[in-house]
Amino acid sequence: MQSSIPRHPVLEQGVPHAGNDAELSDELTAVVGGARRRALRDGDRQIDTAHLLHSLLEYDPDVRAVFGEGPQLARLFGYLVQRSIGYGLRWQSGVERSGAGLGGGTDTESFSPLAAGAMQDARDRAGLRGAAQARCVDLLAAIVVDPTSRAVEVLARAGIDPVRVFAYVDKNATGPVEDAADGADT
Repeated sequence: MQSSIPRHPVLEQGVPHAGNDAELSDELTAVVGGARRRALRDGDRQIDTAHLLHSLLEYDPDVRAVFGEGPQLARLFGYLVQRSIGYGLRWQSGVERSGAGLGGGTDTESFSPLAAGAMQDARDRAGLRGAAQARCVDLLAAIVVDPTSRAVEVLARAGIDPVRVFAYVDKNATGPVEDAADGADT
């Protein structure tokens, strides 16, 4: 019997790893798997930062806590869902292009260059704090630093300042990032 799920061998390869000793937490491994399934379902050639952001929000309560329980989280999910059903933000015609300087080795081919770089940055963040595993919030911080990323575009459309998201995660603050539309300081 033929599977109704299209096969994209490029997307079924492993998670990029460029020699850092920090590995991925179980939660982050699940996030990558969810992003991979989302990319396949959406018919995209590669996992991009918006796939990662959507999966992070679905799988990790610590990532959701960054955005609080209010309307900005609902708006963010709304844009991500619209994108996944082919309404609103559409990027299927191209590849997320930033991340110049990243190699195109076999274990990064399933990720856009920017998403592959973010995966490595998450490992680097974990290594810098002496952790053996990268966490979901490490990846969140890594996907919001490039203003050309699809994740940043989705955040901006939802009225969320990616600079504040990064600052919040980087400082390990205990409360949610204030809604950028309100102009409140963190």
